[in-house]
Parts: sequence; C-alpha cells; structure tokens
Amino acid sequence: MIAILGAMQEEITPILEMVGEYKTTEYANNKFYEANYKGKDLVIAYSKIGKVNSALTATVMIEKFGARALIFTGVAGALKRGIKIGEILYATSLVQHDLDITAFGHPYGFVPGSKISVQTDAKLNSIAQSVAEQLGITLKSGIIASGDQFVSGEERKSWIERTFDASAVEMEGASVAQVCDALGVPFCILRAISDEAGHKAEFDFDEFMVKSAQTSANFVLKMIERL
Repeated sequence: MIAILGAMQEEITPILEMVGEYKTTEYANNKFYEANYKGKDLVIAYSKIGKVNSALTATVMIEKFGARALIFTGVAGALKRGIKIGEILYATSLVQHDLDITAFGHPYGFVPGSKISVQTDAKLNSIAQSVAEQLGITLKSGIIASGDQFVSGEERKSWIERTFDASAVEMEGASVAQVCDALGVPFCILRAISDEAGHKAEFDFDEFMVKSAQTSANFVLKMIERL
C-alpha cells in the first residue's frame, strides 16, 4: 500500500479523477480513499492544514491502512532566490521552524528525543528526478521548513532561510516526516512553488492551485508506476 497525501482537497481531487474507482472510508474526522492504479494499491487523503492534522493523517494512513511508503504533494513558498513560481521542489530534509525551546539552551527546531532535521528517502527522490526528466520538468531540491503559521513577512522568511538554510516554507511537511521517520516508512515531500522570496507575487492563487494540482497529480502517479 502506498500513501498519497495532500494538504488540501484541491491537491488530491485530480489524483482521484485519474485513478477512477475508489473506496471511501471515513475515519478520524477525515476521508480516506483506497484505489488500485496500474496494479498498485493506494490510500489517498488530504490532511487539512497544519502540523497536527498532517501528523494525524499520516499516522492513520500507515497504522490503519498499512501504507509502506508515502508521497506528499502540495504547495510552498520559496525562500531562496532562483526558485520560481510553478517549479517543483523535493525536500532533501525537513525542519520545524516554529519549534523553539532555545530558553533551555537548545537550538531552534530541536526537542530532546527528536531530530532537528529529518531526511527524506533517497530512492523515492531518485524516482522523482527520473520522472521529472521524463516529463521535461525542472525539479529542484532543498531543505523545507514547516510551521503552524502562514509565513508572508520578509523578515520572518529571511530568518527561516538563515537559521535552517531552507529553500521553501510550508505548514505540514516536517510533521509528516517525523511520523514516517518514527514508524520506519520511506517518504518523499514534493512542493510546487506558489510565491517567491522577496517578491510580492500578483497572481490568481485559485487558478494556480488548479494548474499545480493537475501537474502534481500527473507527476505523483508517474512515480507510482515506477515503484
């Protein structure tokens, strides 16, 4: 069983359309969709926004539905210059930028018994790279920082980039990474860039979401074919 997880309903709708038939299970105040795509058993869900929701959903997909690999798809804001709107970035590792017990002498992003940075799966990342080459898509990589806040201020963006050497920021990836790492499940985090660091992007986000979700759905299912 392979888990495909998005943060919002819009991000999994085109995946459900492409897989066709699926079974819906309501559990833990959410919906989980089971399907078979080209011989691969899938469980698909959207987590809802934030680290708690995404950690809960990832755990359910692994513990209740038996997922043995997880691919997360969604959007993120760029932190480093040179990463453009619409490009896809995969996380090499993930950190929690809003985790702060520095008052006790610890670095940002750390709590005892856990890691500051959680590494993604090299094999899944390699598959993502080969799919990008097949589709003629520019795939970038970097550290992704997650936190329970929508980061839009330039000062905060700059701080996150400096502190964690992060390339992008979002609200779910690091908690999913922590769950997968703790439960021994390989995972990959893919993010389409919705805005650029240092720029006040003027665009229709709803239109972007539709296009991005369609591109990401095709990308993820191409990955599934190679697993």
